[in-house]
Amino acid sequence: MKSIPVASFVILALIWIPSENLSVFISFFMVFPVVYTNVQQGMERVDQNLLEMAQVFQVTGIRRIRYIYLSQVLPFFRSGCSVALGLCWKAGVAAEVIGIPKGSIGEHLYQSKVYLETPDLFAWTVVIIVISLFFEKIFLSVIDWVVKRLER
Repeated sequence: MKSIPVASFVILALIWIPSENLSVFISFFMVFPVVYTNVQQGMERVDQNLLEMAQVFQVTGIRRIRYIYLSQVLPFFRSGCSVALGLCWKAGVAAEVIGIPKGSIGEHLYQSKVYLETPDLFAWTVVIIVISLFFEKIFLSVIDWVVKRLER
């Protein structure tokens, strides 16, 4: 999935999915491998000494997950989300440009390309960047808040 070009994936997905839902579908499938790989690496790097200690002191499964696995994996998850959010916006807008759902940012980008409206193209690009940065800050703040709540 990591090596499939976004455009190919979008065109294939258009066969089965209406263009209104296409950007969400494409965004998910472009982001999933990034987050999955980061979480998997986090799981592989869990401190074996902590797991051995938990086994010796008979720490229950729920507590082991909460206090060992989550604390060790969440930084990898956060890092994956940080990278994936930018990719999510790029893939979603690319899907909108190809699928052209009514009223979407992708439709406006496509129209500015067709009618050679360079200022509109730059304006919509700035809008995408601002929304992406704003969304990333909020999403990562929520993850940080959850991490702080779990550390209690």
